[in-house]
Amino acid sequence: MSRGPRLYSTRRLKEAAEKRGHDAKVLNPLSFSIEVETGSPHLYYKNKKLSTYDAVIPRIGASITFFGTAVLRQFEQMGVYCVNPSHAVSVSRDKLRALQILSRHRIGFPTTLFVRHTSEIIPGIERMGGPPVVVKLLEGTQGVGVILADSTKVAEAIIETLSGPAKMSVLLQRFVKESRGRDVRAFVVGSKVVAAMRRVAQDGEFRSNIHRGGSAEVIELDDEYERTAVHAAQIMGLRVAGVDMLEGKNGPVVMEVNSSPGLEGIETATGIDVADKVIELIEEEVLFPEIDLRQRLTLQSGYGVMEVPVADRSELCGKTVRDSRLRDRDIIVLTIQREGITIPNPRMDREILAGDTLLCFGKTLTLKGLAPPREKKANKKKKGGKPAGAA
Repeated sequence: MSRGPRLYSTRRLKEAAEKRGHDAKVLNPLSFSIEVETGSPHLYYKNKKLSTYDAVIPRIGASITFFGTAVLRQFEQMGVYCVNPSHAVSVSRDKLRALQILSRHRIGFPTTLFVRHTSEIIPGIERMGGPPVVVKLLEGTQGVGVILADSTKVAEAIIETLSGPAKMSVLLQRFVKESRGRDVRAFVVGSKVVAAMRRVAQDGEFRSNIHRGGSAEVIELDDEYERTAVHAAQIMGLRVAGVDMLEGKNGPVVMEVNSSPGLEGIETATGIDVADKVIELIEEEVLFPEIDLRQRLTLQSGYGVMEVPVADRSELCGKTVRDSRLRDRDIIVLTIQREGITIPNPRMDREILAGDTLLCFGKTLTLKGLAPPREKKANKKKKGGKPAGAA
């Protein structure tokens, strides 16, 4: 799905598919009609019922995200394999929502502020450590809508301008000074990084996007950066993603997870046939369409899916899956999440460690017993001895 059949990325993906013996067509997402009918979802293309397809590679521009993802959802309802599912594309396009989701995990990213009232700008910048700060449009791409504000007054003026009559939603982010106008683009396909490059901004520019005149060089990612890139893509639900990271003083700092990453820059810089890797992924996974795991597994009354974090004092910590006797309690461990790595279908002799997160399926009553107790927030007392909010 692409509006630009002559664009480099679209052409390369089509060529790679045909080279591997597949029939490939470029279809404009805006030329589809969606027909929703009970038990029989349909798509029409230029007023003709769509032929049968095995897989879809979405290349949806930011300006048509709503309609493009609606078409993608319809493909999903028809049982067609979509390289990147519709919900993942939607989430990755919303910068604030993407960061909110990443914040639940051990992924480094800049402190970010989203405000509705200008009176909250200065206190927010002070909490972030003061200027300079980066002002971003929520739906900007390729460096457009990204402005460096070197003072609080400048940041305040920019936000007032953008969120005034134009009613644009903006974010404030802490400026990562040590990155020095450089970032890393890691191209994730499936569960690994297939290519990576460092992008360097031109003189006088802090944005390193190639579309802004930046240059690129091939790099070999170390394990921490590769794990972070793959983990960020998996959290977003993307099988193909371009993960942009800054080289912070404490390790990788994720800036964006792109659901439609361009191929020209990465293939030119690295010499790697990234398009071929994407088609190879489709060949391996086309028989595994996107499903709502939680919905499917909870249809049976009394059963559910839960993520179980393992703390130092947990009854599971230090035991093997077998010794945990979870299976005896009608609980199956589907995966173990450990330091950004997913261990699927863990063996019975796999040890459970502190810091692990277990994805479990089983009886809801038993699962609830494994959930850690919620921390109680202490009420601050006002003058007069009553807790804040007390009547």
